[in-house]
Amino acid sequence: MNPDDLRQLWLHLQYNLVSIVICSTFLVCGLTVYIMTRPRPVYLVDYACFRAPDHLRAPFCNFMLHCRLTGDFDESSLEFQRKILERSGLGEDTYFVNPTPSLSAMIVNKYKLRGNIRSFNLGGMGCSAGVIAVDLAKDLLQVHRNTYAVVVILLSNKSGEKKRAKYKLVHVVRTHRGAVDKAFRCVFQEQDDTGKTGVSLSKDLMAIAGEALKSNITTLGPLVLPISEQLLFFFNSGWEAVIDELEKNLQLLPEHVEAARMTLHRFGNTSSSSIWYELAYIEAKRRMRRGNRVWQIAFGSGFKCNSAVWEALRNVKPSYKSAWEDCIDKYPVKLA
Repeated sequence: MNPDDLRQLWLHLQYNLVSIVICSTFLVCGLTVYIMTRPRPVYLVDYACFRAPDHLRAPFCNFMLHCRLTGDFDESSLEFQRKILERSGLGEDTYFVNPTPSLSAMIVNKYKLRGNIRSFNLGGMGCSAGVIAVDLAKDLLQVHRNTYAVVVILLSNKSGEKKRAKYKLVHVVRTHRGAVDKAFRCVFQEQDDTGKTGVSLSKDLMAIAGEALKSNITTLGPLVLPISEQLLFFFNSGWEAVIDELEKNLQLLPEHVEAARMTLHRFGNTSSSSIWYELAYIEAKRRMRRGNRVWQIAFGSGFKCNSAVWEALRNVKPSYKSAWEDCIDKYPVKLA
């Protein structure tokens, strides 16, 4: 540009100063709003699975003995329970633990956390509470900048934690079918004809769980499928095809369900924490590689189906003093 061009440009800018100021203001405001409101990444820094002391072990013989001593079961009921135990996939090293005060209170006491800490104990949520807790922590971390959230696992939105974090939270999808009476009552605490309180399981439980899973996958599928497949489904036959395709491809092999079966065998049904014992099993077997994605699915009474998707940020090693540390070489075991 020659001097005349520069002079003309200066005159043009002088006559359009108001427009330039307005445009600049909008640009700065827009960038500020974007930076302040954009979703913050949530990292899983580390987690630990509780290893109960040996005196809380519940071998089959002890369990059956206590059932008999209660006097609440006749011989036919005891025999039924024995058969259920044999077919349940449980091992002889499982535990029977129901802590009071709550685990959240124990953590506050152990680490002497400050008195104004926001503590949530998601009791009554059943097996799906683990994913619900992650979702709650994710929402809190979107509001409170540069901080930590502990869900027995440690989450953070600090960018500096990415270097030492194990996973990044990709998606959380929660499906609740409590508005449907049939689903609401499929796992229900009530009294029987003799006035004894227990939990009844509907014969429709598996069908209801399947419907909840389908609904959950319908939402999650478009989020995790490649763009090319999303477009293909959209233009050909809509999102129903996502369900059909995922159902067709969920041809699970024994190694795919190994972590779940071995967790049940070693630690029993640990309710909402089961998905973390399973993840710890995979890590202990050194099978979690950088870039791998983990899909955690949990069901709960109500009826709920919740899922979380994590992405491994590195080749993940087992956590310090992992619950599987002294026994991982014994697994997998052959189940009857």
